Amino acid sequence: MKLNPAIGRRTVLRGAAVTGAVVVAGPALAACGSDQPTAGGTTEGPVSPTSDNSGGQGAGATSEALVATADVPEGGGVVLSDPEVVVTQPKAGEFVAFSSICTHAGCPVSEVANGTINCPCHGSMFSIEDGAVVAGPAPAPLPPVQVAVDGDQVVRA
Repeated sequence: MKLNPAIGRRTVLRGAAVTGAVVVAGPALAACGSDQPTAGGTTEGPVSPTSDNSGGQGAGATSEALVATADVPEGGGVVLSDPEVVVTQPKAGEFVAFSSICTHAGCPVSEVANGTINCPCHGSMFSIEDGAVVAGPAPAPLPPVQVAVDGDQVVRA
């Protein structure tokens, strides 16, 4: 087979290299720039053990227990994988919760340390108090999850 003299071997190889780079890097770059909305709930603010946990649900309603209050360190929190929630205790007796899915690329956050909720994928950090972005690249805060305290349990309200 003879190559067209107008198209050299270097041109063909350069084109193949560019095509390969696009095929490999395209999906990775698309994940970093996703415009997909993130899931989340609403909250009525921090909850303390003395809060009324009725949440307007009426008699006989049940709430999903997330974690024991004793398991959530003061000034820290716990990351739950099922459901995808992070529960924090910014001040003694005050419990708040957020989606544990980072708003940057959809990775699950991995830890709560030094007053922040941390994502291992690209280094985003969120406040344990309100889920606000402390360090990017996350474009938005973690969506809040409505919780209440029922006895010695933090429950989804």
